[in-house]
Amino acid sequence: MPKISQKGFQMPESPIRKLVPYAEIAKKKGHKVYHLNIGQPDIKTPEVALNAVKNADIKVLEYSHSAGFDSYREKLSNYYKKQDLPINKEDIIITTGGSEALLFALGSTMDTDDEIIIPEPFYANYNGFAVASGVKVVPVISSIESGFALPAIEDFEKLITPKTKAILICNPGNPTGYLYSQDEINQLAAIVKKHDLFLIADEVYREFTYDGYKHHSIMNVDGLENNAIMIDSVSKRFSMCGARIGCIVSKNKEVMTTAMKFAQARLSPPTYAQIASEAALETPQSYFDEVIIEYKERRDILVNELNKIEGVTVAVPKGAFYCIAKLPVDDANNFAQWLLEKYDLNGETVMVAPASGFYSSPKVGLDEVRIAYVLKKEDLIKSVQILKEALNTYNK
Repeated sequence: MPKISQKGFQMPESPIRKLVPYAEIAKKKGHKVYHLNIGQPDIKTPEVALNAVKNADIKVLEYSHSAGFDSYREKLSNYYKKQDLPINKEDIIITTGGSEALLFALGSTMDTDDEIIIPEPFYANYNGFAVASGVKVVPVISSIESGFALPAIEDFEKLITPKTKAILICNPGNPTGYLYSQDEINQLAAIVKKHDLFLIADEVYREFTYDGYKHHSIMNVDGLENNAIMIDSVSKRFSMCGARIGCIVSKNKEVMTTAMKFAQARLSPPTYAQIASEAALETPQSYFDEVIIEYKERRDILVNELNKIEGVTVAVPKGAFYCIAKLPVDDANNFAQWLLEKYDLNGETVMVAPASGFYSSPKVGLDEVRIAYVLKKEDLIKSVQILKEALNTYNK
């Protein structure tokens, strides 16, 4: 029998989705499963986006420009400028989700066996993107005790080699919810300029910040124009995960010219999804104001309820809609599977994402889970109650 590739063998499973078969079995048993494992918002997609697709008068569903609709890129540039980000239409290539934007960024800046430094825990698919691109992830560990703040710059310095090409951050962070301060962004800017590296920032959760904290973009750092590459997406901002529309943004013309080759190779981003995404830019600010209030209330409820469970430690997120919780278990992978296979409370159980899959360092985060607070408040309360009772049963 022909063998699969080493790259395929090394491609990691998603810690978010690998337990889906067990959830499906639990549902077939008649159990209700509360999905705390995946960042799929229950917030309604803006009507203006949905109506744009419904009302589109298209006779031929043709290719768009490889960079995306000119009109969409223009409006997206205006959207960024309203947020004081000096981004022009020419600095943007529309992609099939933020995932493709990251693949374009890695492909445009790194060769096989080059290295990228990423503070961990990090979005699990970064591991997969790196494997697909032949790139080595070099982790620098942040801790739950510090709320997953930026590790000391000295820790980054120790890891830089001739093979290092970039530092990648997610801000606000998935899976931690950590929001980098202006000082932390400036520290990263200084180190990439010092060592002539790229700074890639996944900023798809930009709007979701709480407690008066402000998001600081790498695109706003003077003198970083040739180093900065921003990744963005409509998935979370407009609750449009299924649209699969994102973008890669950079002032570095060589990077964008190279990324355009990758964009041409996949022909074009999807037409109907671009129509929806362009229309979504007309969403009023009141939509975001209401969403932020809702997510903050959910965060506060989740953190408060988790803190009531003996042996649980949780880092309070400043942004996005995730948190990492440390549980009194030896292996959260086993516990998460047990929750779906063998446990229910009055016919209900919960699905969490084991956090070890958000690290590339072996045997780190084994007692941690990522929880997405994308459920309505009463479901979050019920979910944590189930988790509490489950832990009591599991540890007997």
